[in-house]
Amino acid sequence: MNKTDDILRKASKLHEQIDDEFHDQLAESLYADATRIADRAVSYTGEKPRFDFDRSLDRIVTSRIWGFPLMLLLFTLVFWLTVEGANYPSAMLAFVFIDTIHPVLHSWANTIGMTWWVSGLLIDGLYLATAWVISVMLPPMAIFFPMFTLLEDFGYLPRVAFNLDNIFKKAGAHGKQSLSMMMGFGCNAAGIIATRIIDSPRERLIAIITNNFALCNGRWPTQILIATLFIGALVPPFWAGIISALSVVGIALFGIVLSLLVSWGLSNSILKGEASTFSLELPSYRPPRFWQTIYTSLIDRTLIVLWRAIVFAAPAGMVIWLIANITIGEISIAEYMVHFLNPIGWLIGLNGVILVAYIVAIPANEIIIPTVLMLMVLTVKNAGGMGSGAGVMFEGSENEMMTMFSMGDWTLLTAVNLMLFSLLHNPCSTAIYTIYKETGSIKWTAISTFLPIIMGFVICFMVAFIWRLVA
Repeated sequence: MNKTDDILRKASKLHEQIDDEFHDQLAESLYADATRIADRAVSYTGEKPRFDFDRSLDRIVTSRIWGFPLMLLLFTLVFWLTVEGANYPSAMLAFVFIDTIHPVLHSWANTIGMTWWVSGLLIDGLYLATAWVISVMLPPMAIFFPMFTLLEDFGYLPRVAFNLDNIFKKAGAHGKQSLSMMMGFGCNAAGIIATRIIDSPRERLIAIITNNFALCNGRWPTQILIATLFIGALVPPFWAGIISALSVVGIALFGIVLSLLVSWGLSNSILKGEASTFSLELPSYRPPRFWQTIYTSLIDRTLIVLWRAIVFAAPAGMVIWLIANITIGEISIAEYMVHFLNPIGWLIGLNGVILVAYIVAIPANEIIIPTVLMLMVLTVKNAGGMGSGAGVMFEGSENEMMTMFSMGDWTLLTAVNLMLFSLLHNPCSTAIYTIYKETGSIKWTAISTFLPIIMGFVICFMVAFIWRLVA
């Protein structure tokens, strides 16, 4: 027993010694952390303030004076780099998939004796729609998502949420909605997934429903083309590029304003409730992990979203080819649809061609302009010599497209309302599917789908009515 007692006493003393050492080390660690924080945050009388990079940068980034202009400038730069940087790889992909492989596939189909309707359905329909989506969608996403993630890794995006928190709170939404909205400028489906960072189910639904008002990369080509051909033409050539760019930025800012207004409306009606408060920790700035960011952005965002778009765009291409080639009394189904919708289109300052294009090209905004041009070849007199056949989507030079638009009696009103309607129409199929997957609700998916298009019809009608009244 004496040996046992001795062992227990020694063990007890050892435990107390270890415990004392642990507490001493813990106290030293806490004291060191407190000293470090105090050195960064406290300036003593008569002592020159120490320089702190994070604090100095935050004085600018979160400033009431400089915070918002810097944010607008930075994201304008990101969008500009995305649009400009995507032009060359998009042109290269279009050359490979459309100008090179597409004719080769037709030649191969003729060699094996494939019937015209099978080759048209598979090559001019399914393949060509997929090729357009890859050519137009892949490059901007491959540029935008890595840049966005680099800003996130650097620590800037939490500062954006900090700057915008008060504005979104007044709209009855969550400050983190600003981050999912920014992601929506790359792709609405990715923006909808990004709403997972919002803990409140009510505020997350508001963010999901309003994400469509962020002008995704699939809609930028339509905006830029129409602004260049119609808005830029109103001013001398020297100013054309600047005015065109400003008009597109104006549409994007209008989308942000609508997002706030709709958020306020939803939070005071069907999603009524108090805006939740949240503790936003501003992480330290740190060098972005470049290669890990590139890998994560390409795999987790770009390729997954692109695959979803292809899954919906491929059958849409077949539908577009079918309605252009199936005839009733020598008139194609597409022409019937255009003539039927022309009166409705006129009421809202558009036309039947544009409305049909947005109906059949719902799976992907990237194929809107090629579909519009294909439909114009079918329906506009003297335009039959352009294009490559019924149901074959194509794009021409700016002069060729402007000639076709003139033949179709497009006016400045048509251009302005097309830019508005490009912002205010139903989400693409990929976004609709993502909404359903994220909410698990047909009700909220339907509201997210039909609310923007109803707003689009109302706003375009009001613009057309006032335009004609003044004219």
